[in-house]
Order: sequence, then structure tokens, then C-alpha cells
Amino acid sequence: MKGSTYRRCSCRDPKTGKELGTSCPKRNSRNHCTYSVRQELPPRDDGSRRSFARGGYDSRKSAQTDLDHVRALLSLAESDDPEGTELIAEMLAEVSRERTPLPDIEETRRRLNAGQDLIGSLTVTEWLDRWLASKRIRKSGLSRYETDIRVHLKPRIGHRRLDRLRVSHLSEMFTDIRDANAQILEDNAQRRAAIDELATIPWKGAEHRARRKAMKAAIDEMPPFRRITGPATRQHVKATLRAALNDAIGQQIITFNPAAHVEIDPVRKPKALVWTDERVAKWEQTGEKPSPVMVWTPQQTGAFLDFVAEDRLYAMWHLIAFRGLRRGEACGQPWSETNLDTHSLTVSSQLVQDGWEVEASDPKTDSGYRVVALDDDTVNVLKRHRERQEADRDEWGSAWVETGHAFTQEDGSWLHPGKVTDLFERLVAASGLPPIRLHDLRHGAATLMLAADIDIKIVSDTLGHSDTRITRDIYQSVLPQVGKNAAEATAKLVPLQRKVEAEKAARKATKAAKKAEGKKTGKGKPEDRAKAQAKAKKKDKRRKPER
Repeated sequence: MKGSTYRRCSCRDPKTGKELGTSCPKRNSRNHCTYSVRQELPPRDDGSRRSFARGGYDSRKSAQTDLDHVRALLSLAESDDPEGTELIAEMLAEVSRERTPLPDIEETRRRLNAGQDLIGSLTVTEWLDRWLASKRIRKSGLSRYETDIRVHLKPRIGHRRLDRLRVSHLSEMFTDIRDANAQILEDNAQRRAAIDELATIPWKGAEHRARRKAMKAAIDEMPPFRRITGPATRQHVKATLRAALNDAIGQQIITFNPAAHVEIDPVRKPKALVWTDERVAKWEQTGEKPSPVMVWTPQQTGAFLDFVAEDRLYAMWHLIAFRGLRRGEACGQPWSETNLDTHSLTVSSQLVQDGWEVEASDPKTDSGYRVVALDDDTVNVLKRHRERQEADRDEWGSAWVETGHAFTQEDGSWLHPGKVTDLFERLVAASGLPPIRLHDLRHGAATLMLAADIDIKIVSDTLGHSDTRITRDIYQSVLPQVGKNAAEATAKLVPLQRKVEAEKAARKATKAAKKAEGKKTGKGKPEDRAKAQAKAKKKDKRRKPER
């Protein structure tokens, strides 16, 4: 197809306003004119012509470079590929109209071979919307992705081109999130201080009422209380973006995932700590928990279960405390998967909370599908609970909601996981025991199993962990007496000389004490008793007076 470079003078006649073109007296000056290019493109389907045209080049060489670039792009499509030819022609026509830079040849070749759009470039927002719409996961997981995208990703990097997203852009985003946290804390402190000040202003009196009104207006103008974006949330935002960009790589839209290389603050997961007597005493004085994750001792767990023995959901508290079911798993456990004759139950479903809505779902992970063995006491507890539930069914009659779940509301309908958590917290507060979360009751079950010297693999399978390393990482703390026994057993393996001598001295002292006691009381070996008796007779003879 025809194409050429040419000189062009843009000077105009001051009277007519028309371009002078070749009649310009300065045309032959070396630096007066600029160069332009024009390249004919394949005609449209209706036969109309189209072309690529661009001007303003300083030299014929630079103009020729761009013309060669245009021709190289046209040659990317094979002669027997009319669709590819049409795509490239339309792309060049748009680039000419919009005066945008010529696209990279290799990038265009990759996009053409991958069947991607050649015209325009996806922004991060456009790709995230497309990616989110394609996800086929449970509603709660989809909601979490949507929150990360709406609150953090779109406002900060949504305007950027997807193929030009860099690690530096993400580092700036997370720095901005940390800076926003500082502002949120400051705003919350100001609002809290204003509310506290408002509480000190008396209600009576015109002056006080005017001041209260002004304070309320000022508080209304302040930003509302907000939560900061903690390390765990930032890690989740990064994971969401990384998953979305990995899918973009899989579809050959981009070739590099910057989210896989950006560094952010690590998350230090709190370790489970046991409520020892010392920690309980400090909590009673200060009201502070030593760790967000706290575990009861066996005595404290027993005290709680005794306290809630008459609660309608006692069997559920008992099951979580001994077998470590998750909250959603316990709420969604069906009787059809609870075999009391074989002392086992199968975890195959759960109730999950999305916002305040509740829906049935599969277990959290593949390893969540598991068979949990039941002890005799737990089986008896579940049997009594089933008898009580059957009595409730008879009492409610036609109003009973048949869900088939082991643990339900009074009318048989689903338990709301959020309400279950609230109820547990109220029961713990009423019991007077140190506070733990409902999920910590599951942690307590794991700690009890480890304290009972149950193999870590069995503990991991019972809890539904995908790897025993997860179990070890979470439950490094053990009950105090278990730790002491382990320490004593370890110390006995090292034969220190001072320990041997101390043990010999202790044995010698014990032997001497027994021997002295035997001489005093006449007890001990027969020969020792005979010697003691003979010695006593001699003493008696010396003591008797002569007559």
C-alpha cells in the first residue's frame, strides 16, 4: 500500500488565512518546515478509504522511522487473516485520530495472537470489575473481595493502566493506607474527646443548652468513627490484587504481577495463652487480656460447662469445648451426619454470616470435610439434647421449622452465628471466669488434646487443619503442668556430676535418718534390734541403785 514522507509548511497568508504551502518564501530554509507521514490502510468493509497520517516531525529521518513502524504493525497480520488485518487497520486509524503514541510491535503481536483487544487499554478498575464478575465462590468470600476492591484498590490505583501497573505504585498505595490510619486515629480521638466534653455539660440553663447545641453541631461535622486498616487487612488487600493479576497473566493480558513483589508489614498472629492464676490476678486488677487469644485451663473449662449445664444450647458448648468444631460448623451440623451409635459425626456443611445475612455453605476448606470421633460423655450429652429437641418439636407443633440441624432456635429454625457469639460472651461474663472468645473454646479443645499427649496428626485432623504445621503454629502454648513435666523429663536426660553427688548425699542422709530412727524405736533389721536391746539393758543396770 502507498505511503510516504513529505515536507510541510504551516505558514499562512496574513490576508486570506490560507496555508502558503510551496509558495512560502522560507520553505527552502533548513529548519523552517516540518515533516509528515501518510500511510494508506486497508479499506473498510464498505469500501471507504482510511489512512494513518501524522505530522510535526523535525527531520525526514524521524518521520521515516514512524512510517516504518506503521508498516511493521500492518505486516503482523498474515495475508490469509482478514480479521487480524481489520483489527490492526482500525487500531492505526484510531491512533491517528487520537494522536496517541504508536503501540509497541511485540506487545501488539502478543495481543493479536492472544485474541485480545488492540484498541484501548484496560484500566485496573475495568479489569477488577471483569475479574470479580467471573468469580464463582461463596457469597461471603465474594463480599470480602468486593470490599477490598471498592474501599482500597479502586480509589488508589483504579485509574492506572493494567499493563503499566508497577511495584512502586503498590508501595505508594500501602503507604497511603498507613498514612490514612494515622488520620483516622486522630479523627477518632477528636470525636471521642468532643463527645466526652459534651457529656460534662449540664442540661439545665440557657447557656448550657446553647453550648450543648453548638457542641452537637460540631460533632456532626466531624468524620464518623472509623476502623483503621490493620496489618491483616492490608495482607488481604494484597492477596486480592495478587489473585486478580494472576488471572490477568493467565489470560495473557499482562506478563508481570507487581502484587507478588511488593513488600508490606508482616502479620504477627497472636499465640494462644493459658489463663494461669497469675494472669487471672492481673486481669482482675487491670481488666486487660494478656493476648487476644486466651485459653481456659481444664478446671476453668469444667467450671464454665457446669455453669451452663441448664442452658438450652449446652450440648453445643460441650461439643465445641471437647471436639473443637468451628462456630459455623456447629451451627450447621445436621442430625443426618451425627451418628451417635458409632460415636462419630461428619462435618459436611456450615452456616456462614455475610454481613448480617446467614447462608448455608460447604466447609471452609477441603480438609474441613472430616469425621470427628465422639467420647461416651459427649454422646450422652447429645442424646439428651436430641430428646429435649424432640419435646420442643411436639410443643411447637405445626409452627416448628424443620431444618434437620442438631442445634437450632426454639422453633427449630437456623441459629444465627452472630447471635451465638453474643450469647456465649454473655454467659462467660455471667460466670465470672476470665474472658475468652467463642473461637477460643475451639483453641481450648486443641490444647486439651495436646495436653493429653494426643498425636499432632490426630489433633490436626480433628480440627480440620490442612497441615499439621498450622496446628503447631497456632497452639504452641500448653497447659502449665504439661510444660513442667516436659521440662523435668528433659532435665533428667543430662547426667550432670553435681546432680549425681547431690542425689548420693540425699540418699545417704535419708539412710542415716532411717537408721537413727530405727535405733531410737527399736525398729529396723533383726541384728540392729538385738544390738539396741542389749545396749538398753546395760543402761538399765547402771541406772538401778544397789540395795
